[in-house]
Amino acid sequence: MRSRSAFHLNRQGRAAHVFLIPWQLGFLLITAVPLFASLYLAFTNYDILNPPEWTGLENFQRMIHDDQFWASVKVTLIYVVVSVPLQLGFALLLALILDRGLSGLAFYRSAFYLPSLLGSSVAIAILWREIFGDDGLINKGLALIGIHGESWLQNPRTALATLIVLNVWTFGSPMVIFLAGLRQIPDELYEAAKVDGAGVWRQFTHVTVPLLTPIIFFNLILQTIGAFQTFTQAHIISGGTGGPANSTLFYTLYVYQQGFVAFDMGYASALAWVLMVAIAVVTALHFLVSKYWVFYGDS
Repeated sequence: MRSRSAFHLNRQGRAAHVFLIPWQLGFLLITAVPLFASLYLAFTNYDILNPPEWTGLENFQRMIHDDQFWASVKVTLIYVVVSVPLQLGFALLLALILDRGLSGLAFYRSAFYLPSLLGSSVAIAILWREIFGDDGLINKGLALIGIHGESWLQNPRTALATLIVLNVWTFGSPMVIFLAGLRQIPDELYEAAKVDGAGVWRQFTHVTVPLLTPIIFFNLILQTIGAFQTFTQAHIISGGTGGPANSTLFYTLYVYQQGFVAFDMGYASALAWVLMVAIAVVTALHFLVSKYWVFYGDS
């Protein structure tokens, strides 16, 4: 009896491995092999046309004296630090409004989620360029009240701000997650807070936020990683240059310039690995600090 059940389990195991073969091949050929190939190329001088030439740490040393590299780091950090909190704050605000039981909730939830699906698309980036361009909708609206506005995208002081607004506009995904988290908070806790004399603000700060911290943390990790990887919007709006005056030169855009414009694949690979390590470090710091402000049900 035992041997028959063991044979049945072995058959199930073999069947599972067979169904996993497509995923395993995809992971190996599409993820693992390119990953380790780029790690090797990061230590070489490679221009696609000629065989890679081993240079050791030269590509990484080059970054120290590369002004464009530091400009891209600055732009990306400003974008992450400013846009992610604004996006999460706006998403939480909308989730709180929708959680109050509006009629047609399913429609609003779908409508607000739609920008998250389209926000990183080429079409939306082109639309954004038309809205904030010299003759865009924003300036046409300002002209109605007698204000002549310049192109928001050609001004180094405002170009990055337009991309930050675009990222905040894609609040739908974290909003839906916040809404799901709000639905899990028991009404009894709010009723108990009201009995103790807590107003709306005290209920929010002492009931909603503490119980929602795991959801806030989850959204923070996802949106931070996504912000570091932003590329399409900056590429379309700046025409791939990162202008004006490097104000939209995101790190990923600089990697693209080095790899597919200058054909310096060795340096581009080194830049990509620095980005991956930076994202890993930032994520690890988030987890390290989370023990001081994230509260779980069993803590």
